[in-house]
Amino acid sequence: MNSTKALRGGGQDDTVKIVDVIAVPVRTGFYRDDQAAILAGATHDVFLYTGSSRTPGFTAVREPGIAVSVMLVLSDGQVALGDCAEVQYAGAAGRAPIATASGIQAQIENEVIPRLIGRSVTAFREVAEEIDGILEDGRLLGAPVRYGVTQALLHAASLVGGVTMAEIIQREYHTDIDIAVVPLYAQSGDDRYTSVDKMILKEVDVLPHGLINQVESKLGPDGGLLKAYVGWIRERILSLRSRPEYTPRLHFDTYGTIGIAFGNDLDRIAEYLRELADAASPFTLRIEHPIDAGSRQAQIDVYVELRRMLAERAIPVHIVVDEWCNTLEDIELFVAAGAADVIHVKTPDLGGINNTIQALIHVRRAGLAAYCGGTCNETDVSARVSAHIAMACGADQVLAKPGMGVDESVMIVGNEMARTVALVAGRRRWTAEQERDAQ
Repeated sequence: MNSTKALRGGGQDDTVKIVDVIAVPVRTGFYRDDQAAILAGATHDVFLYTGSSRTPGFTAVREPGIAVSVMLVLSDGQVALGDCAEVQYAGAAGRAPIATASGIQAQIENEVIPRLIGRSVTAFREVAEEIDGILEDGRLLGAPVRYGVTQALLHAASLVGGVTMAEIIQREYHTDIDIAVVPLYAQSGDDRYTSVDKMILKEVDVLPHGLINQVESKLGPDGGLLKAYVGWIRERILSLRSRPEYTPRLHFDTYGTIGIAFGNDLDRIAEYLRELADAASPFTLRIEHPIDAGSRQAQIDVYVELRRMLAERAIPVHIVVDEWCNTLEDIELFVAAGAADVIHVKTPDLGGINNTIQALIHVRRAGLAAYCGGTCNETDVSARVSAHIAMACGADQVLAKPGMGVDESVMIVGNEMARTVALVAGRRRWTAEQERDAQ
């Protein structure tokens, strides 16, 4: 994803234009799952799930993910890439209905291509905001369309400008943030024990996700299963780590199951979170989506109160918001209310990556932790773009994606960050050498 011109910092070429836009269905790194059916008790059948789907648009509880790759063919022969993708739990918690590859392609053909063919590639932000704001029959284009097309526009700007995508963002959004590697957050999926060993061996910064998406089999009716799992991870880190300096954060996504198990009783939930913090000590503990309150405003109100109780009782647990915080507007409301310690900026849900960039910058400037996330159900292309966004915006952590296998996602996102930092440093050295030679 990095331009081969980047090391030498080739100049901007205003004559380069978009001469073709090609959209083709591709595979994602995971699947899309019917969250409502899983929470209602759908059980595993080897890798699939038993039972019927509940969310409109699903024909089964687990289905192959869909994505469409967007290729912008430039007049200088280069090709910029972006992938349209949606989250694993599509259609849940206030999200738009699930997408289809044919629907994505149709919107690109009808609404995007006429606006891009012949367009000069001079910058990213202005054209990204234009594409993100297109209305079709009075409604914005689907989030996957806006997500993939704006990725390609960022890549095009970096190719023509001869710099990395992170530097384009840094420049156009005036972030004043040095391009540096961001803490990497890996997720386990259902293979929650083997995956933890992989994460510890590779010294992943944040782990394990855990996929705590059912009360009976994952959390435990009294929370005992998750508490035991947290304690096991603590002991596993202490016994396996090769150096005492390795102290990863523990971050679990609980999909509202804590609220279900404890009847949304905030007093009981707060005390249970204290037990989890004790089990995790000395490691920092983050709990994502402990309660699903059923609407955006209800979620804000509940999290504000839960955070107040945790602070009052000195319970060291960071609350991470995910569901019901799907758009830039949602994120601004959660931030204004102080309704979370960590804001999960779930990249595919925000549509254009211009929104992700603005959200991460806003969260960071507000003093909260900005988590550049997304989903296992993305692609290698969208994962690499997300790495650049996270670095340019100074995110608190970035999700290793796609997939649930750990090794592949850690490699894709981690390597992209390492390469980008090396390219930026290499160009600085070369520029300094040129300036010395000219004196």
